[in-house]
Amino acid sequence: MAEATNELMYELLKSIHQRMDRFDATLSEVKQEITSVRLSMMGVQTDIHNIYGMLARHDERFDRIERRLDLREFAEPQRPIQP
Repeated sequence: MAEATNELMYELLKSIHQRMDRFDATLSEVKQEITSVRLSMMGVQTDIHNIYGMLARHDERFDRIERRLDLREFAEPQRPIQP
């Protein structure tokens, strides 16, 4: 078995330190990617919210138009068209 000399311990610690530096850099990259994904998701959520708002406004306009034109085709049975 090899003896644990100071030089061996120093080399081992230096190797561990280098690996931890690489791990730190990789972790930093992963954090940046997660942040960008989170921001993209927030953008998509905002877009969906805006679409729901637009659909609600269109629905209100259609309801108002139907009331104005007195359209009740689904509420009343339809008569066949007479040529």
